[in-house]
Amino acid sequence: MIANFFSKSKPIHLVIISLVLLVAFVISKLFLTNIPFGFLEFFKQAGIFGVVLVTVFVFDFVTSKNKLTKKNSFRVLFFTLFMTMIPQTFLDTNLIFANLFVMFALRRIVSLRTQKEVKKKLFDAALWISVATLFYFWSGLFFILIFAALFLFRIVNIKDWFIPILGMLTIAMIAVGFMIIFQMNLSEYLWSMPYQISLDFSTLNKPQIITSATIIIAYFIWSLFYYVRNIKSKSKSYKPSFILILIATIISILILIISPNKTGAEFIFLFVPLSIILTNYFEIINEKWFQEVLVWILVLTPVVGLIL
Repeated sequence: MIANFFSKSKPIHLVIISLVLLVAFVISKLFLTNIPFGFLEFFKQAGIFGVVLVTVFVFDFVTSKNKLTKKNSFRVLFFTLFMTMIPQTFLDTNLIFANLFVMFALRRIVSLRTQKEVKKKLFDAALWISVATLFYFWSGLFFILIFAALFLFRIVNIKDWFIPILGMLTIAMIAVGFMIIFQMNLSEYLWSMPYQISLDFSTLNKPQIITSATIIIAYFIWSLFYYVRNIKSKSKSYKPSFILILIATIISILILIISPNKTGAEFIFLFVPLSIILTNYFEIINEKWFQEVLVWILVLTPVVGLIL
């Protein structure tokens, strides 16, 4: 029984998750792209897969250390299954890197709960989101999360509110300096950034994406109701962290909606907060058979997607 197996947190779970991700990554590259196989390409793809694995390990560390879920492996299981359900997330290297840096930022943001090294954490979070923005412009919307954390954790020192701006300017100056040194066209780079907003979802009109997205949305809506209701029961010190996850979910959905070039890869930002929300719901389900059914639906969806 899959649900029962992942109900505890064990090192073997990360090994299995890594193998599943590897299989899904290889299949997506073979069936969804026409990349010519070569020695250099192999190492390039191995590096990209390494970034995916690092994201999973960082995600597991952040949720565990900040007690966003209980001690189980449902969170990494769901994250992995969501990625296999929409394999297009493996194909956009920029989004994979952007998601990793947003994950680094989230680690610093939720740790503001301790009220220790506040200035350093704010600067680091802004730094990571700024780097993410260099890879994918609209990931800059996660700056909202920093200021939401300042409000929710009641950080009232006015100087602290300017630190994220300093972090953003630091990366901007480094990026401009890099372009000047290597004689890159700054104006051309700025114009190439995807500032546009598009509400055209026709590119997502594929049976595989529609099927997976429908199930993901259904799970999100169903688990969100219980997640919001249970926030009230959280301790005063941890409650802001759970609200931040909810805000991160809203930001992820907004990015998905306004993204100018919709390929399905934009779902990647949604997987982290959604995995936390769904895990919190699973932890209150008493019927083991129901847990099992819900997990098997997620497991079988990628298989159905391959057939479609």
